Amino acid sequence: MKSLLFACAAILMSCASTSSSQKSSDMQKNAELLVSQNQGGANENGFRIIKDEKEYLAAANSGFQLVEEGKSPADNYPKFPKDKKVILYNLGSFRSGSHAINEIKNVFVKDNVLFVEVPNKESISGGMEIQVLSSPWFIFAVPANYQFTSVQLKYSK
Repeated sequence: MKSLLFACAAILMSCASTSSSQKSSDMQKNAELLVSQNQGGANENGFRIIKDEKEYLAAANSGFQLVEEGKSPADNYPKFPKDKKVILYNLGSFRSGSHAINEIKNVFVKDNVLFVEVPNKESISGGMEIQVLSSPWFIFAVPANYQFTSVQLKYSK
């Protein structure tokens, strides 16, 4: 019974992960990670451009989240950047492990493809694992003048 309770608690903790935000650094002046979640994304990987703050808040609030008493869910996320393109990217479905994006190292456009360079996470396996389905997604912003027709993640060390 205790192991079942522990498994349920582990699933709830992965579903209720807090959002991650990152400010622009010297190394990364052209991209900004706004929201990243372990759950709530689409089963297939893909992207869409978010046009306004209303659509941004609707997308950001689509995943599981913890809301503090007396605060609106919008208070948990960075403000919608008006001078950048905002992109929602779904990573697809995974059976186990953490696949959330917590950092964007670099972005660039080549042949109408927006390449998003993110750190490569090595999966740690220690025997039997609890299989948890996850559909991670993240929202990020790039300069408004970037022209692209597709988005591709590029994993780096």
